[in-house]
Amino acid sequence: QLVESGGGVVQAGDSLRLSCVGSGFTFGSYAMAWFRQRPDQEREFVASIRWSGELEYYSESVKGRFTISRDNDKNTVYLQMNNLKPEDTAVYYCAADPGGYGLGRKANDYDYWGQGTQVTVSS
Repeated sequence: QLVESGGGVVQAGDSLRLSCVGSGFTFGSYAMAWFRQRPDQEREFVASIRWSGELEYYSESVKGRFTISRDNDKNTVYLQMNNLKPEDTAVYYCAADPGGYGLGRKANDYDYWGQGTQVTVSS
């Protein structure tokens, strides 16, 4: 099970930190990722992190503004989002991949999903 939190309504230029707590699986051996989905659009890759936390991957649209991190002792993955833009408005989902390396960019690369948390950025 994955449970996200931290979404909300902010203004352009503000920051938010999303959290996702995992349970029921060996969190520390899974790669973790964040995806987002806008209305009537496909789920889009945002960022991923290797099981060990030593490597991170980002989409071009968020590189330099968002940071993914994890705390395996707390079974938690984070997404720090800075300098938010209206186009970042979406439902954000965390996902887990037993492969561990975080190379997947497609939704079907990931086995477990959270319920999502809404992020709304006003201009």
